[in-house]
Formats: sequence, C-alpha cells, structure tokens
Amino acid sequence: MSFPQQSTPASLPRNHGIDSLRGLAILLVVLHHMGLRIALKSTALADFLPARVLNAFNYNGYEAVFVFFVISGFLIASHALARYGRLAQIDVRAFYVRRATRIVPCLVLLVAVLALLDGLGAKDYVIDREGQSLGRAIVAAFGLHLNWYEGATGYLPGNWDVLWSLSIEETFYLGFPLLCLSVRSERLLAIVLVALVLVLPFSLMSITDNEIWKEKAYLPGMAAIAAGVLVALIARCWMPRRRVATALAAIGVAGLLTLMFAMRELWPLFHDTVMLLLVVCSACLVLALAWLHDGSACPLRATGWLRSMGRLSYEIYLGHMFVVFAVVAAFNASGGNLHQGYLWYLPAVLLAWALGALVARLYTLPCESWLRKRLQKLRVPRTGLATVTVA
Repeated sequence: MSFPQQSTPASLPRNHGIDSLRGLAILLVVLHHMGLRIALKSTALADFLPARVLNAFNYNGYEAVFVFFVISGFLIASHALARYGRLAQIDVRAFYVRRATRIVPCLVLLVAVLALLDGLGAKDYVIDREGQSLGRAIVAAFGLHLNWYEGATGYLPGNWDVLWSLSIEETFYLGFPLLCLSVRSERLLAIVLVALVLVLPFSLMSITDNEIWKEKAYLPGMAAIAAGVLVALIARCWMPRRRVATALAAIGVAGLLTLMFAMRELWPLFHDTVMLLLVVCSACLVLALAWLHDGSACPLRATGWLRSMGRLSYEIYLGHMFVVFAVVAAFNASGGNLHQGYLWYLPAVLLAWALGALVARLYTLPCESWLRKRLQKLRVPRTGLATVTVA
C-alpha cells in the first residue's frame, strides 16, 4: 500500500458524518456519567421504556471512548496524509507542535482549576484516597500516565479520571510520527497496524488482577487508534462503488447498535473479544463515512447540534464533569426525586455543550492560534539544507 507523491491540500474538508459520530460518542459519555449518579432505569422513563434501552444510553460511555480512539486515529492520519502526501514524509516537529497547541492549553486550564478546587476543599474535587496526592496527580496528567497512576492507586475524582484516555491517546501520538519515519513503506505500516489491532483482546485477557488497569491499559486503547490510522490508509488508496460504502456503513451501524443494546448477552460469548468487535465495527463505519463523504454535500437536517458537539468534543470531554457534579448537586438539593430524575439530563447535556463552546471560543482556539503563529516564526537551521519553517 503506497501512495505516489503529489500535491495535497493542507487540510481536509469537514466530514459531517464523522462530526456527527463524534458528537454521538461525547453525548454517550455525558449520559454515562449522569447515569452513574441518576440512573434512567430508576426514573419514570422505566414505566414505558425497557431497561435494556435505558441502560444502553447510560452505560456505554467507556465503549464510546473507544469509538473516539478510532475516529482520532483516522482524523490525525488523514490530515497528515493531506499535508505530506505520505506518512513516511511526516514532519515530526510540526506534528508535535500541532498536537501540543491543540491539547496543552485546555489541559493546563483544567489542571489549574482542579488544583484550585482541591486546595479549597470543594466536594467531589478533593484527592483524599490513601496513596494519592494532588502533586502526583498533576505529574501523572502532564506525564501522560494518569491511567497507570489510577491503576496503581485507585480512581481519582471524576474530573481527573477523564484524563485516562488522554494519556493513552497522546502517548500513541508521541510515537506515531517516529513509527511512520521508521517504517517507510505504507504497506508494511499497515501490517504493523493490523497486528496491533489484533493484539487488543489478548492484551485485555492478560490483565486478570486489576480491574482499573484492565479498563485503562495503554495497549487496548492504542489498538483502537491504530485501527483509525489503518482506515485512513485504506480510504486514501481505495475508493469503491457507493453501494459498497453504503453496505459497509450499514454493517458498522448494525454492529455498534447490537453491541450497545446486547452487551449483556454478547459478553459471555465473546468476553474481551467484544472490544475488538467494537473497534472493527467503528472502523467499518468511519471508513464508510470517509468513502461516502462529498465536500459539497449538505449535512442532514436537525443534526447541527450533534455535529457541533463533535467539533467541541475535546473541550466537552475535559469539562463535562463540572456540569455533571453541578447538576447532580442541584438535583439532590431539590429533593432528589428519582422518579423525575430524567428531567435533569437535558440541562446537563446543554450545559456541557455550552461550557465546551465557551471554553473553545474564549480560550482554547485563541490560545491555539496564538501559539501556532508564534511557533511558525521559529526557524530551525539545518546543515546543508534550507531553513525550515514550522507549520
């Protein structure tokens, strides 16, 4: 699998289907964290909706993160292919600059706020588990091993806990450009990626004595990201007929819905292989959306809010627990009537969305733009070569 060198655009047109899938994933994450505190099956909705349906919306947040991993790998690899033509030509320094300017500002803000709330002794934000400390949590967050830290010491408060997935994702991207440069052939890179994906269930099976680490280990999450990268490579070199892409989309959707609504029955049959099935179904859907994408096509009506949540998924993901804790506190202060608990879900989703949009508009996007402008001015002289400008 190799690509000819060619002139490529610096960025890709917005894929509305991918944005909607990201939005659905972050929505499931928010619903999951609400469901752990106000379960839908305990509300009036249980009077006319099956518990299976309510549980599907409440308890698929972890699986949604793996869908995120696949999408992330696809998007990062697709944009790298668009900029450089081939992954073997990736500019390592520019790649790291783009990741840092996107990830670091919001992460710094989150950790600063959490440290302040811990110092003030705010309920739901104090790190008080034996063997844990604020300083060590900060080191774990910026050192991209908060998942390992939780596996070794136990769960951190909710706002810290969400950073486990960021540790996996950004550790993968630290090594990704180096792997691309080391494995010069896209065909060989694809073989490496397939091997990494197939390792997923075996890596889960090998963890038997630590449930937190089984949930948050590096290798399973990296396998899902690798699947996304593989999808980007396939989408770049092969464009089938539309009916093939449509059929693949149907397979992906059907698989994800089956896993979402029938996990209880599937787990005894497949055990840890279920997560591989989830990744494969997600990859099928992402690949189909890439094939079906037409930059001139209009998005589906009434999905603008979902696409917006997808574009804001990073800010929403890092900040949504502030909203969840606030809404649950208001629910308890109002009397904690579980029968009407479902009424608190819509405010939680809207506020999480609004907070993400506010943070993006006023902070992360301006910071990202400012940092990139400054870093683009830096020039790195290289012996015997023309001066290189970071882009």
